Amino acid sequence: MHKIAVLQMTSGIDPAANAQSLTGSIGAASMAGATMVFTPEMSGLLDRERSRAAHSIVPEDRDPVLDAVRDAAARAGIWVALGSLAIAREDGRWANRSFVIDSSGAIAARYDKIHMFDVDLATGESWRESAAYAPGEALGVVETPLGRLGLAVCYDLRFPALFEALGRHVCDIIAIPAAFTAPTGAAHWHVMQRARAIEASAYVVAAAQVGTHADGRTTYGHSLVVDPWGEVLLDMGGKAAGLAFAEIDPARIAEVRAQLPSLANKRAIPI
Repeated sequence: MHKIAVLQMTSGIDPAANAQSLTGSIGAASMAGATMVFTPEMSGLLDRERSRAAHSIVPEDRDPVLDAVRDAAARAGIWVALGSLAIAREDGRWANRSFVIDSSGAIAARYDKIHMFDVDLATGESWRESAAYAPGEALGVVETPLGRLGLAVCYDLRFPALFEALGRHVCDIIAIPAAFTAPTGAAHWHVMQRARAIEASAYVVAAAQVGTHADGRTTYGHSLVVDPWGEVLLDMGGKAAGLAFAEIDPARIAEVRAQLPSLANKRAIPI
C-alpha cells in the first residue's frame, strides 16, 4: 500500500502566494507519511487576464514556483506530481506543462497538455486556450514509487484516444489535474473520471482547483481518487481548498485486471 496526498487549491494571480501554499502542503504531506503529493492544473498561477499573467510566465529554468516545489520535494524527501504550470516556450508561446518531481528534487518527467480548451458554454463563458498556449505533442509516462504514472491535464479528459495510448503503456495510475469550470464539472466530472479509471484498469488521481479565484472565475473542485474498478475512494467536495489522503494498492490493480482483462483483450479497430 502507498499513501498519497491530494492538494485541492484556490490558486490566484500571485505566484509567490501559490508557491507558499504548495511548499507548505508538500511538507505536510511528507510529515503524514505520503509517498507522493498531487497538485492541480495551473498550481502556480491562475489568471485569465493574459496581459497581466504574461509578467509572471517565464521559461522553465527561471520559474520560481517550479524552483520552490523542487526544493520542497528534496527537503521533504517526497515525490510531487505538479499538476501544471504556465511556462514560456522558446517560440514565444506558452505551454500548460505538468511536471513529475522525484524525492531528490529532480524533474523525472514533463508533459505539455495536448488538447486546448476552446469552448463557448451555454452559461456565456468563453475560453480560448489556444490563443496563447501551444498544444503538446507527446505522451507523458514515468516510473514512480507508486508504479507507472501516466499524465493528462483537465480538458484531455474528454479525448479517449489519449487514454487509449496511455493504456498501451499499461499505466498503474493516471494523474488528471484540472481547473474544471463549475457547469462542466457538475455535468461530467465524476462520470468521466470513473470511466477513465475503468477503461485503464488503473487508479485515477484528479487534483482540482476549487472555488472563486482572484481572476473572477469559479472552479468545480471535487478532487478525486478513483480505484481501477471505478470506485471513488476520495472526493474533496466543491467548497474548500485543503490536503487529503488516500491509499494506492498495487494488489487492487492486479485483482481488477485479472477479473476483467480488458487491456489484454483489446484489439485494433479497423477504420
